[in-house]
Amino acid sequence: MRHIITVQHTQSMHHTNGMVGSWTDWELTDLGKQQADHIGRNLVGELDGIVPVIYSSDLLRARQTAEIIAKYFGVSPVLREELRERNLGRCCGRSVQWLRENMEAQEKTVDDRMFSDAESIRDVWNRLEPFFNEMLHNDHETIIIVSHGGLLSVFNAMFIGLDVESMNNGNIHGRSGGVSHFIVRDDGKRSVQSISDMSYLI
Repeated sequence: MRHIITVQHTQSMHHTNGMVGSWTDWELTDLGKQQADHIGRNLVGELDGIVPVIYSSDLLRARQTAEIIAKYFGVSPVLREELRERNLGRCCGRSVQWLRENMEAQEKTVDDRMFSDAESIRDVWNRLEPFFNEMLHNDHETIIIVSHGGLLSVFNAMFIGLDVESMNNGNIHGRSGGVSHFIVRDDGKRSVQSISDMSYLI
């Protein structure tokens, strides 16, 4: 059996200052650091001696979240670019208001892009899929993944066996600091145990 835990990074500066997250390297707020510490403390108690491998987006807010959690297990997170949030192109480093006023196209399908130099949802799917398949076939039985809301919504759909086009109709999106649990049984059947559990922040 394989136990996969995903963590959506905790409160970041862009959650408080009206700026776009995406590939901009925002730090965690003081509250975000405290939230990550609570997640780490709760997870180490829950896993009860099991030491997981921890994969993280290399963007600062996710990396800081992962490093705080990882100290409870005495490990270092493995940074993976594939786990980055969706690249929104030219609006990185700009405000959400600027994005709204300058958006080049509405995103109606998984192939649409807000900006010509941005990633579509399909682009994110294709970026994540090789990592996802690698994770399902490596030797680690307990895995923690620290990433971002947009990327993890793609992960959620991928895990339950949907195809990317299903995201034209909806998605499973969590909240900042949410912890989700997934199980892959030895026969390959996948089970979602919980999604975006916010109780870990307490």
